Amino acid sequence: MRILLADDHDVVRQGLRRLLEEHPNWTICGEATNGRDAVSMCLELMPDIVVLDVSMPELNGLEATRQILKARPTTEILVFTMHQSEQLARNMLAAGARGYLLKSDASRNIIDAVASLAAHRPYFNMRVSETILAGYLSAMKEKDSTVKRAGDPLTSREREILQLLAEGRSNKEVARRLSIGVKTVEAHRAAIMRKIGANSIVDVVRYAVRNQIVEF
Repeated sequence: MRILLADDHDVVRQGLRRLLEEHPNWTICGEATNGRDAVSMCLELMPDIVVLDVSMPELNGLEATRQILKARPTTEILVFTMHQSEQLARNMLAAGARGYLLKSDASRNIIDAVASLAAHRPYFNMRVSETILAGYLSAMKEKDSTVKRAGDPLTSREREILQLLAEGRSNKEVARRLSIGVKTVEAHRAAIMRKIGANSIVDVVRYAVRNQIVEF
């Protein structure tokens, strides 16, 4: 079984490699340090499982998951994060991930998590399951509320550009990384700011942090 590791911290990837390569039939076929590389390496190396951090530069784990599964629907995604967030877990599940493991539980549960996904079974350890259940029960209580929450107003491309802008990239840098024209970036930037009600790049960064698109 081929496994791709995607995390921007060298120590984390090295630790995962040591744990997973103890299994005789598992091979680490590649390591990515940002979300965009994770997507391209997944298409090139065709891993069975991707162990994917959520908070990565250039393209966050949520967007990377969407792009990977759009191109390779049979790939299993194990979310590997420090965030015990019900909303984040729901977003990752909606994107197609079938496993969610907290980094604090890695030494105890990473083998079981990967083994479950290798058998095409979902995996959530107890703490994550409890968090998701608590969120579900809370949502059920609010089901009859007249308050309606607005959905994500941004397209997939706009979320990509928003992350790069929030990371401090200029319009030219964004255009070069996405292989599009500067005027196209400017048009997307104007649309993003209009949709999220931003008046400055500071507002864009705040939106990105609040919605867990970037982490500082």
